[in-house]
Amino acid sequence: MTATGTATPQSLSATRRITGVALASVSGVAVAVQSRINGELGVRLADGFAAAVVSFGLGLLVLLVLVPATPGGRRGLVALRAALTAGALRPWQCLGGMCGAFLVATQGLTIGSLGVAVFTVAVVAGQTGSSLAVDRAGIGPTGRQPITRQRLAGAVLIVLAVALAVGDRLEDPGTLALALLPLLAGMGIAWQQAVNGRVRAAADNALTATLVNFAVGTVTLLVAFSIDLAVRGWPTGQLPTEPWLYLGGPIGIVFIAIAATIVRFTGVLLLGLATIAGQVVGAVLLDLLLPTAASHLGVDTLLGAALAMVAVLIAALAPPSRR
Repeated sequence: MTATGTATPQSLSATRRITGVALASVSGVAVAVQSRINGELGVRLADGFAAAVVSFGLGLLVLLVLVPATPGGRRGLVALRAALTAGALRPWQCLGGMCGAFLVATQGLTIGSLGVAVFTVAVVAGQTGSSLAVDRAGIGPTGRQPITRQRLAGAVLIVLAVALAVGDRLEDPGTLALALLPLLAGMGIAWQQAVNGRVRAAADNALTATLVNFAVGTVTLLVAFSIDLAVRGWPTGQLPTEPWLYLGGPIGIVFIAIAATIVRFTGVLLLGLATIAGQVVGAVLLDLLLPTAASHLGVDTLLGAALAMVAVLIAALAPPSRR
């Protein structure tokens, strides 16, 4: 604060950073819930791609109604078109939804076998390492971020946490290979958050950026689902009647909108780590309180989750880097 009681730019920046971390952590818990929902939907439909199409498609329908109905959403669409026309925003920066589509597809394809906790830890490993690279390359709206010792230490500990959490499953090559899918999905999340932040900055509206994300993701999933139909035929499962199994898309809207809004205050790595903190807590609680046949909460998994939290704290407590 200054002598007149006005907040300095540094204190405002710190406040926004802390608020962003808190919001990202809460949204991370929501992502863990979404993973359980989409995983169960994939089991019921007996097709992970079908579950992903349903989840993304419902989210897109909500946004197609919500964005044009709000003044900010309409202004965002106009601003987004102007940014693309002027070259301030590149077309490839609008493709973050492809990574989101891949993540949702892996939820339906793997959680039935891996369980939420192991799935989340695998995503964490990919997301953390990729966040370092994305921040270093300056893809996000915060520009280039150096790789400090604390950031690197957090990333290394996350990888060790993954090895510890899935160590008791190394004897099952099939399960280990299956964990590569969420690992790759996690790597894509960092790039998705960075480019979605660019779209949000160009449109000056988080819902508009979220609409772009869901539109691209839905198209991607429809293409993948078409290939899946041609190879394996129509899903053998039935659409469930429980309403909660259709909440994955709306939860995704909240997560993408929050991430696109706060990434300019936190940077990609800190956003990812704060989200990871929420995901790890949410995933372990889900497997503990609402276990499924695939839930596997052994001592190694719990220790891996705890180590992941330590890694998040180490990187999050690092002082803001100078660009």
